[in-house]
Amino acid sequence: MMGKTVCVITGTRAEYGLLYWILKGLHQSTDFNLKLVVTGMHLSPEFGLTYKEIEADGWNIDKKVELLLSSDTVIGTATSVGLGIIGFASVFEELKPEFILVLGDRFEIFAAASAAMFSRIPIVHLCGGETTEGVMDEAIRHSITKMAHIHFPSTEAYRKRIIQLGEHPDRVINVGAPGVENIHRTSLLDKEALEAQLSFSLDGFPNILVTFHPVTLESDTSAKQFQDLLDALSELESAKIIFTKANADPYGRLINKMIDEYTAIHLNSIAVTSMGRVRYLSALSIVDLVIGNSSSGLVEVPSFKIPTINIGDRQKGRIRSGTVIDCQPELSDIRKAISTALQPAFQETLKTSTNPYDGGLVSEKVINKLGQFDFTDLLKKSFYDV
Repeated sequence: MMGKTVCVITGTRAEYGLLYWILKGLHQSTDFNLKLVVTGMHLSPEFGLTYKEIEADGWNIDKKVELLLSSDTVIGTATSVGLGIIGFASVFEELKPEFILVLGDRFEIFAAASAAMFSRIPIVHLCGGETTEGVMDEAIRHSITKMAHIHFPSTEAYRKRIIQLGEHPDRVINVGAPGVENIHRTSLLDKEALEAQLSFSLDGFPNILVTFHPVTLESDTSAKQFQDLLDALSELESAKIIFTKANADPYGRLINKMIDEYTAIHLNSIAVTSMGRVRYLSALSIVDLVIGNSSSGLVEVPSFKIPTINIGDRQKGRIRSGTVIDCQPELSDIRKAISTALQPAFQETLKTSTNPYDGGLVSEKVINKLGQFDFTDLLKKSFYDV
């Protein structure tokens, strides 16, 4: 007998990496019939056509939902959401899932969740309850929480926040962060193999991985903030720097243009459109320092016991370990943070640091819990008063 049909939606390279072992678990379980739906940046040549990486991993993509416009504006993002709702509604009508599973807070995922809500399809949401006060993802994430029926947050504090939003405790299960499970279960490349794949030598000090995204609740700050970061990096003459490119958010293309211009002049740096799960984690095991404003700097990087310099307000409100150094998006503060990160005293503290997001084998917890729910009786929710 075929198991429950579940649509898993992925729209970005990073999100696919986080979902990898959950996809594996759903595919291998006889309780579920997995349907994989790909959208967003995966389908864009500008962002590397990363759906090909998904296929290279052996997955069958059941449906593709085109929604991304060649636009770097808030109007383009809003229009993409509208196109996504239309596209996902048609996909769900065809595939008829008994529930969908989504992760995080991207606008593509908001479109999928909205279509599922109107289609009366239960929603399973991973990584809710978090706060990122500098970006529109904050509102998107909490909106998906209110549309969703089962929740798998990554810390106990986030679980309590979801319950505070009115979700019943029985449906909110703290499982840890799926990205940290990747670290436990992925065979990483050694330094020589990674250098060969990137055609780039990591023989500098410090070796740095940089990921910087727009702060979408601010207007016209991205160029100035990122330029201050580039100016700080240009002062590190012996460094080797890997830039991973920004997401398809308003002003993201501007940042990517600045990366290309910088790497064309500074031969100690390289720009990579999509690192992929294995290369990204392998780089984290090799570099000395991570700089930027990506959630990965707070969630995955602490497991490697290296410093994260977290710039600005994009991740404001997220739980962080002692490996994270917060700084303002200004040249002087970024310089100071880099200096602090490389000091022997701070390096010594890294040895005893722990990762608050480490939940072990997250995918096993998720699959086991999903098998216990009756999806025919989830749609009507009562508000749980704390």
